[in-house]
Amino acid sequence: MEETEDSGMGYKILVADDEAEIRDLLHLYLEKDGYEVIEAADGAQALSALQDAALYKEEIDLAILDIMMPGIDGYRVLRNIREQSNIPVIMLSAKGGDADKILGLDLGADDYITKPFQPLEAVARVNSNIRRFYALGSGRQKQVEELSVRDLKLDLSSCLLRQGERTIELTSIEYRLMKLFMENPGKVFTKQQLFEQGWGDDYFISDNNIMVCISKLRAKLSEDGNAYIKTIRGLGYRMEKED
Repeated sequence: MEETEDSGMGYKILVADDEAEIRDLLHLYLEKDGYEVIEAADGAQALSALQDAALYKEEIDLAILDIMMPGIDGYRVLRNIREQSNIPVIMLSAKGGDADKILGLDLGADDYITKPFQPLEAVARVNSNIRRFYALGSGRQKQVEELSVRDLKLDLSSCLLRQGERTIELTSIEYRLMKLFMENPGKVFTKQQLFEQGWGDDYFISDNNIMVCISKLRAKLSEDGNAYIKTIRGLGYRMEKED
């Protein structure tokens, strides 16, 4: 999609929450900001909306998922999304514990909003995720269409990572981190720098969660954890230029 002056113009957001008041509130504020909103009252409706969008080639650009929905919960919907898409996903939770955040991030979530929340903060998080995943990526596609390091090739138009004949699916956070590493092979990045690139400077995330994300990336790339992304003790991480 092309970036416009109206931050949400042309982007379609799925809001899945069993509380009608939450859905109505998010719908109102997101629509005011130019987004098209699809509502789902539970996990089953969310999956149905995603299937319909795929069937009619009307892609959903970002999903906001409540964790505690009856029947099919937000985690299961997130798993389903990650099986076929790397769109940004923001989880809604009445719980503020680290365990819930780590589980969501480990499954591929990009951001977290804890209830109760300010609707303007929610819109700001949507804008931030949309901007980082779509708008900024599209701007760079005009200059570079593919990044290559060793046997890895990152397609900036499809956001897919290829390793030889193998295609590696990435979450939006993993994509942003791989893009940073592959644009700067051999350069060491601190946890703070990775945090700012992956999650944005308006979002707090613990060192443990960054380690989880790096660990998942490594597992997708190689059985040898340090073969591509090496830990530089006391400093951070770097992408290795050579075998």
